[in-house]
Amino acid sequence: MPRRSPALDRATPSAIAEAALRIIDEDGPGALSFRALADRLGVSHATVQRRCTDLAGLLDLCTDHLARRLPDVPPGTGWAEAAEIRFTALYRLLVAHPGLLVLRGSRPWTGRELLARLVEPSLADSTAAGMAPAEAMAVYRGMYLLTLGCAGFVDHRDPAAATAASRTAIAALDPEEFPVLTAALPEILPVLTDHAVYAAALRRLIDAARPDTGRQ
Repeated sequence: MPRRSPALDRATPSAIAEAALRIIDEDGPGALSFRALADRLGVSHATVQRRCTDLAGLLDLCTDHLARRLPDVPPGTGWAEAAEIRFTALYRLLVAHPGLLVLRGSRPWTGRELLARLVEPSLADSTAAGMAPAEAMAVYRGMYLLTLGCAGFVDHRDPAAATAASRTAIAALDPEEFPVLTAALPEILPVLTDHAVYAAALRRLIDAARPDTGRQ
């Protein structure tokens, strides 16, 4: 019987993902490294590397770890409601871990769990509602990119700091050159960090793409 490795038992994929997300959330995306992760888990740098090979593999591990928390949409749920449930849940996960978006950058999100719990069911619902595969993918991409952009644009965990930074920047503008921004400052600021902006934008995308009633 092969010998079990206590280090590998501690450095499970789930434990690595949780520790990596804690480092990102607590210390910022720049603090994440295999060495910092190994120290957090109490294992060697090599042990962590055996689990995920490189940074891309580590980020895939984190993404799929979060994707497992996406909800199962009950069969028979209408197309529009199912889309709203899935993408709102994704938005909430990403808002809770904005540093992960910074690190992933333009890397494709192709982990198995994300594909299985978000992409495949979204496309299946759309094609079942009568969309061609290319149309279904275009609709999915629109909602997906909106979600990533709204989650990553500001750190929603500290809206007061984001609002204060925006207020300072806008207040320093020349009113003659930027009359709308400077005059409407009190009305503009709340919108910069308002989750309702995402919800409304998602609803507009869903309404625009909604299959006709006979196909839902």
